[in-house]
Amino acid sequence: MGSIIKNRYLILRRITQILILFLYFTANYYGWKILAGNLSFSKLFDTIPLADPFAVLQMAFAGAVISTDLIIGVLIILFFYGLIGGRAYCSWVCPVNMITDLAAWVRRKTHHEKDNLISAQKIKKFRYFFLVIMLVVSTLVGAAAFEFISPIGIFTRGIAFTLGFGWVWLLVIFLFDTFVLKNGWCGHICPVGVMYSIIGSKNIVRVYHEKDNCTNCGECLIVCPENQVLSPVIHKKSDYISGIECTNCGRCIEVCNDNALKFTLRYLIKQKKGENHEKTANS
Repeated sequence: MGSIIKNRYLILRRITQILILFLYFTANYYGWKILAGNLSFSKLFDTIPLADPFAVLQMAFAGAVISTDLIIGVLIILFFYGLIGGRAYCSWVCPVNMITDLAAWVRRKTHHEKDNLISAQKIKKFRYFFLVIMLVVSTLVGAAAFEFISPIGIFTRGIAFTLGFGWVWLLVIFLFDTFVLKNGWCGHICPVGVMYSIIGSKNIVRVYHEKDNCTNCGECLIVCPENQVLSPVIHKKSDYISGIECTNCGRCIEVCNDNALKFTLRYLIKQKKGENHEKTANS
């Protein structure tokens, strides 16, 4: 029971990711209409459209006519992830996260999580350039360029239909993350994560940092896939994780033995800060 509580967010994330893949599978093979399509374009209960903003943006750059369903689907996704945090998509929905999480686990178990064959800092912003590159290529070829090579699409289509040789691309990502660069694909290359970072830049769901409890043990830095977002809170300069790359995965909360990290809402953080200032003034 203690292990389940300790890994509660990991377990919930895996349930969510596997359930989504299961629903895509059953929609194709059994005709269930709970969730049909893929992570680029879906329909919920055969009625509510859901569309990945980056996929639709590529289509727009490619010169395609964007249907009303796609526009509605994008707006729904923008609203949802704008509230809870854009990169929650990466840790709670994207199936490739299961592969990259496994790679990160292997790195830690083999004690080379800090060893990279290439400089992480030099290519940290490459994913932003790659997003622009994919939009430019989409314009030139007249099609959504990234969708042809997207491991997210390969994974979901593979579950719903057949994986084929797509497993090779997924294996490459696993090996790249394991032996070449920590959090290589998601943290340095994937343009989908960039899009969701921008979408959730003003989200209200945040990881709160209780400064008085923190002992700077550094456990959160080891497991966080985007540990640069933890720097302000570790150095006690911020009350919550504000970096747009935060995936709201909850890993830092799970490993924190100081009970210094927890999920909260941004307006509650502001309210608590106001109460603390009032107490200080009164004293």
